[in-house]
Amino acid sequence: MENTTDIEKLAIDTVRILSADAVQKANSGHPGTAMALAPMGHVLWSKALNYNPKNPDWANRDRFILSCGHACMLQYSFLYLTGYDLSLDDIKQFRQLNSKTAGHPEYGLAPGIDVTTGPLGQGFANGVGFAIAQKHLAARYNKPGFDLFNYHVYAIVSDGDMMEGVTSEAASLAGHLELGNIIYLYDDNHISIEGATDITFNEDVSARFRSYGWHVQDLPDVNDIHALELALVNAKAEAQKPSLIRVRSLIAYGSPNKSGTAGSHGAPLGADEIKLVKEFFGFDPDKSFNVPDEVLEYYHSKGARGAASEEKWNKLFADYKVQFPELAAEYEAAFKGELPEGWKANLPVFKASDPKVATRVASGKTLNAVAASLPNLIGGAADLSPSTETNLKGFDSFTSENRGGRNFHFGIREHAMGSALNGMALTKGVLPFGATFLMFSEYMRPPIRLAAIMKISPIFVYTHDSIGLGEDGTTHQPVEQLASLRSIPNVTIIRPADANESVHAWRVAIEKKGGPTVLVFTRQGLPILDQDKYGKAENLEKGAYILSEASKNPDLLLIATGSEVALIMEAQAKLEAEGISTRVVSMPSWELFEKQDAAYKETVFPKAYRKRLAVEMASPMGWHKYTTDEGDMLGMTTFGESAPAEDLYKHFGFTVDNVVARAKALL
Repeated sequence: MENTTDIEKLAIDTVRILSADAVQKANSGHPGTAMALAPMGHVLWSKALNYNPKNPDWANRDRFILSCGHACMLQYSFLYLTGYDLSLDDIKQFRQLNSKTAGHPEYGLAPGIDVTTGPLGQGFANGVGFAIAQKHLAARYNKPGFDLFNYHVYAIVSDGDMMEGVTSEAASLAGHLELGNIIYLYDDNHISIEGATDITFNEDVSARFRSYGWHVQDLPDVNDIHALELALVNAKAEAQKPSLIRVRSLIAYGSPNKSGTAGSHGAPLGADEIKLVKEFFGFDPDKSFNVPDEVLEYYHSKGARGAASEEKWNKLFADYKVQFPELAAEYEAAFKGELPEGWKANLPVFKASDPKVATRVASGKTLNAVAASLPNLIGGAADLSPSTETNLKGFDSFTSENRGGRNFHFGIREHAMGSALNGMALTKGVLPFGATFLMFSEYMRPPIRLAAIMKISPIFVYTHDSIGLGEDGTTHQPVEQLASLRSIPNVTIIRPADANESVHAWRVAIEKKGGPTVLVFTRQGLPILDQDKYGKAENLEKGAYILSEASKNPDLLLIATGSEVALIMEAQAKLEAEGISTRVVSMPSWELFEKQDAAYKETVFPKAYRKRLAVEMASPMGWHKYTTDEGDMLGMTTFGESAPAEDLYKHFGFTVDNVVARAKALL
């Protein structure tokens, strides 16, 4: 250890041993990286980071992301030592049921965890979203003499993060946007689970990041804490370029037999080796979870400084409220997740006499109708805003020159877009959305799933939702995507039937808390259902509702989502003309319907009426729950074809005559 005082050396070594002990007790985990990076963590939590352990949600705190989440004992150790609401007993319960100290950092579980990480690369890309949100908040709310939002986004990233494709997408975007508030420390330890990284990975990472437009520093030894501190100072001074500090480390530093080996990466060191580690650092080999009083006092004093920083900021904000009361009130409401009064008054209403309109177009009209009254609603597309109708007209683009812009150009980087949206959604005061085609939700599964786990509420907008998009063919026509997305817990999928349902889909998504919303829209035009004659579109919030009632007790229930609702409405007319009493149910969201009480569900799908036909141009998986054993489902059991939409409807049986025939077969 170079340039280190006695208390600093003792403190750093305490973290190394505490991390190793916790993994050993759990008999599961990754001790080596936490041991190696204790000096890095020390410099961050004792010198660089601006935080207040007594208020982990302080708005102007620096954000910290452990992108290599497997090394979470490093983060848990410093959270405990600096005074967060995390105890030594919590450390001892590492990786146990109902513990705050899960096997990877989880947002909302332990205080001080800013984002759930685990899948490598996600934390790296989340940080880009955090950085975007900070720049946007600063542009909207900062005023001369009132630098309210000037925090930085710090992360520790690993060789594994650097190998993942999402990292390249996110790094490219960050460099292009000149996000100088990003400071990432790259643990270059040359080890992964299979062994030395050179079996797969020997590129010049520093050169790669310089080519992205990053400010890069290379440090030869993580144990030189003075060099680390200086590098962080340099990075903070670089206001234009995002910073990467590449730091060489020796995994499991202090372990006589396992340092520098893959054996210390993903498994406990073993009881005998732990004793040797403790002897190496001058600790009692027979004591576990040994935290010297002077170390706890030392780190507590470092954490306690944050209270004064927050108090100073609170005073600044109090003065700001006097000079800028409207902006202050706007931010305070947004921070609490409150929506402006009267925002729903701007929701458009479409008339049945209007021409056909694609739900993607109705979505765009809705977005633009409410944008002015929802200043924290920001977002964009993966190079597809003209196709997804997600451009906010009358508002600027977010660029390196204009941080106040509300339109985001993520480029053809769907994976990074999803991860960045999560970082934005984790920033209180921001309501983000991002758009692409439904087919390309495949690139976004990790961030959608993580948003669901974190119970945060980004809005994922997907258009071109079926074979109805036509000539682009099998590669662009989604088939299995709706079933796949519905299988993810805590995600709300909404596929509206017409323009007015699209309006209320946005209303529900904007009001939604506790999980992400997926909005699914058509490319093709759809008729607008007559709300004076049929069920009201506002019933979309219930997930399923009776759109058109049968002439008498129903012989049959027709159920559909999205564009197929218009199809079953035509089929109902034909069936009723033939004396078959038919109810039509619009079912835009399974998830919203499942939240309704049993009484409401019975009114829509009475148990006595089991002759039911569901129609959806997608995989039939999951529909049996609603169609019953006496029902049927007209869906897609193959991929699509390249042809005009009308030809595809006929080829795959999505015609009035075929729906009528399938319905009659049930009777």
